[in-house]
Amino acid sequence: MNKIKSSIRRFKYYLKHDFLSVENVVFFIAILMCLVWTYQSIEAMSRNWALVDRLNSEQKSLNLLNLEIEAAELESEYYKSAEYQELAARKFAGKQLPGENMVYLPDNSEIAKTKHQKTATQKAEEKPKSNFEQWMTYLFP
Repeated sequence: MNKIKSSIRRFKYYLKHDFLSVENVVFFIAILMCLVWTYQSIEAMSRNWALVDRLNSEQKSLNLLNLEIEAAELESEYYKSAEYQELAARKFAGKQLPGENMVYLPDNSEIAKTKHQKTATQKAEEKPKSNFEQWMTYLFP
């Protein structure tokens, strides 16, 4: 029993004189203040980062809307122009200028349709050259 009481007394003495000294209390308060300051700084930076990101996305959407408005205005001006009115009259009303003739061309033949496809399939069938072969072809044509 005495052993337990003496160990409790030693522990109280250690807490009172070694652990809870003025220097240690000031040191712990300083560390606590530094931790709180660091946490608040990081929180403020993350909040600012999120706000800047949100601002940038809003600015991008505003710029996109401004571009769409400009495109709509230019399209409206084009529809009001004499050039568009002439093209629309030619397309929808069948109007034509004096001396113009309509030429109807026949559909493409099978030979014309497959002419360019052969060269594409031939190139696809060729084995790609290795890096060494490409260098040799480049250096010694």
